Amino acid sequence: MDDPQKWLQQQARELELELSDSQLSQFEQYYRLLVEWNEKMNLTGITERDAVYEKHFYDSLTVALAADLSIAGTSIADIGSGAGFPSIPLKIAFPELKVTIIDSLAKRIRFLEEVVARLGLANVACVHGRAEDIARLPEHRDQYDVVTARAVARLAGLNELCLPFAKTGGVFISMKGSDIQEELEESRFSLGKLGAKLAEVKRLELPIEKSERHLIMMTKISATAKAYPRKAGVPLKSPLLASSSGVRL
Repeated sequence: MDDPQKWLQQQARELELELSDSQLSQFEQYYRLLVEWNEKMNLTGITERDAVYEKHFYDSLTVALAADLSIAGTSIADIGSGAGFPSIPLKIAFPELKVTIIDSLAKRIRFLEEVVARLGLANVACVHGRAEDIARLPEHRDQYDVVTARAVARLAGLNELCLPFAKTGGVFISMKGSDIQEELEESRFSLGKLGAKLAEVKRLELPIEKSERHLIMMTKISATAKAYPRKAGVPLKSPLLASSSGVRL
């Protein structure tokens, strides 16, 4: 175990997570696959090892501060996962999680399938498709305990992509950087339309870089109305926003 691994293990303890040597080996294998595949396709602009461990691995694990992922059988859907953040680090840390990763780019799905196979991760489904389309399938709609998205888009549009996946009583956790107040305000209307409410916002700092992070937690209080999500592309281009004349679509 070298310095980045020791650092991640210590930081995980601060999050009340204990990572075994085997789990740390999985993180290192994940890092190597990320760098290898990044030479063939654009997965991340962050490839320096210490930075990956902090800005991708540790950052992903902070979701554990917003939801109890230790409950056996907990299901999580990661929307627009990209290179697998936060779902793959969370799966490594919580092996009993049932994970579904949804991404619209087939190349990224192939990378994630390779990661899942090489790391020996069970109960991980990598689904290729647009969130707007997948959310209308009965096996995914209103089904998940936890839904995550990491800096994919502004909240007003992101809520429509992600909340349809959460079951009633479940939670959507949006991972954001700094300057979130405007997004929070403009997203309130969409929460009401999508059967959810803002539960809590946690402010964090990365341990080394000290950059600001926020975990925005939204609780699903009723099943998603049939009208949502709208067809592919619409939620981000024309998010659900309050206006003087009603809804801006």
